[in-house]
Amino acid sequence: MRLFACQECRNLLHFENVSCESCGHALGFLPARGMMSAFDTQWVSLLDKRPWKPCGNAQHGVCNWMLPADDAQELCAACQHNSVIPDLSVSENLPLWQKLEIAKRRLLYTLDRLSLPHDPAELRFEFLADTPGAPAMTGHDNGQIIIALAEADDAEREKRRTALNEPYRTLLGHMRHEVGHYYFLVLVERAGRTEEFRALFGDESTDYGAALQAHYAKPPSDEWRGAHISSYAAAHPHEDWAECFAHYLHMMDSLEMAASFGMRVRPRLDREGVLEAEVDFNPYKASMEEVLSAWTPLTVAMNAMNRCMGTPDLYPFVLSGPVAEKLGFIHRIIQERPH
Repeated sequence: MRLFACQECRNLLHFENVSCESCGHALGFLPARGMMSAFDTQWVSLLDKRPWKPCGNAQHGVCNWMLPADDAQELCAACQHNSVIPDLSVSENLPLWQKLEIAKRRLLYTLDRLSLPHDPAELRFEFLADTPGAPAMTGHDNGQIIIALAEADDAEREKRRTALNEPYRTLLGHMRHEVGHYYFLVLVERAGRTEEFRALFGDESTDYGAALQAHYAKPPSDEWRGAHISSYAAAHPHEDWAECFAHYLHMMDSLEMAASFGMRVRPRLDREGVLEAEVDFNPYKASMEEVLSAWTPLTVAMNAMNRCMGTPDLYPFVLSGPVAEKLGFIHRIIQERPH
């Protein structure tokens, strides 16, 4: 993610803005351009001078993406991915859906920056509420991404994070993880890279259900550290891939924003320069070595700042050598894809 600027007054804009706080112009995101645009009163873009129209879901306050004015579709490129949305006759569902849509649009932005395909006919999202006796379960099924609506309730999500002894649990993290399962199909299985995958992650053909059952039956331990990014990643090669894929998207998105802010880390007491980094590059075009070299100093600094505010570490993970190799594999096969 990056900062944007209003074409009318040059005020800094953020991805979720719907109007410029400086000049008052309406704002919207143009997915084909990857840019925020200001609009005149007739919905003509000040960026490309063309007419656009808001997504049909703008009426619910859940979307700020735009479509060409002559597009027969009513929903934008992001909302076309929805197959199930919450029941809006239930008043408390709307603010939860708003949070889900923010996370989904951020996910899709990063996928576009990576030039990864996401045809709405193949990649679909279900935002499911619990029903009596049948709580909704977050997961993935052959391109169908299911996110439990309850995960958008901050208190409920924190309760689940604590119960599962997880260091990190967010809506965006869920979406990045679950979409990772879909991109295993796209980047590994369909691309004929299964043997390369197995050399790093293990044999994904082993019984998935039995592996998860065994994972949850075991008491918490640190056996996973070193070879995996998280305890859950150690459950099965598919989960190891999905966890690494999510972290890869975390890194790409965060480093782009750090570059947009011109962030530089240079601790005065670090005489050997171990924690020095200047994020002045495009992570989507950088080598994995550049990415990792900047990521560690940046996250150490961010974690230290969070502790000053009494909040949990922003990035409570350690990237070991084996994990870095897995992340490098993901980076390489994405970059090698024909675009």
